[in-house]
Amino acid sequence: MQTNLNATNLRLKDVQRLLKFEEHLNNSFTSLLLLNNITEYEQQELEEIRNVFREYYSEGKISEGQIKFLILAPLMKLAGFYQPSIKITLEENIADISVEDEDTIIKGRMDILAVNKTQGRTVTTPFWILVIESKNSSFNASEGLPQLLTYAYTSLEQQTSVWGLTTNGMDYQFVYLQQGNPPLYQLLPKLDITRPESSTELLQVLKAIRQE
Repeated sequence: MQTNLNATNLRLKDVQRLLKFEEHLNNSFTSLLLLNNITEYEQQELEEIRNVFREYYSEGKISEGQIKFLILAPLMKLAGFYQPSIKITLEENIADISVEDEDTIIKGRMDILAVNKTQGRTVTTPFWILVIESKNSSFNASEGLPQLLTYAYTSLEQQTSVWGLTTNGMDYQFVYLQQGNPPLYQLLPKLDITRPESSTELLQVLKAIRQE
């Protein structure tokens, strides 16, 4: 009998068992990306984004929609994602994932997908973003990891590697997924938008992924 699962209900050990993922820890973004210095203008814009987050966070709960509109959208624009060569897709159902040896189908809906494209043909590395609601820091950004891995897994059928990000607005957990037997995902150091040095690295990483 076939089992239908929703990605939002999966635990990390469920994802590792069903999709055969193997976890690796990577302590350095520069092992995967070339991080360039950011300009004074970018620093000023980044400071404004930090201030907006602090203001909303000080008032309590920050909704998923507020995180997307007030924090992620400006960050992605600053990192150069809003250009004709990049397609941004919002809140679309992922293709069903079939786990044949367990007769299981995984369904779900991702938040944001950014894909570089050339002459109508998808190229380079897709970038998946999952947003979870933040409430007085009680929700850790890593809580979205099982869902993010499940969504990004579908891209490994056409790509050798995929970037992913899960965030609660404050913390940013980047993940690098690679084809393999078993497929691998690398957890990068978590970044905090409220800290100037960490937020600078956050923008550097976003810019580097956009240039992949």
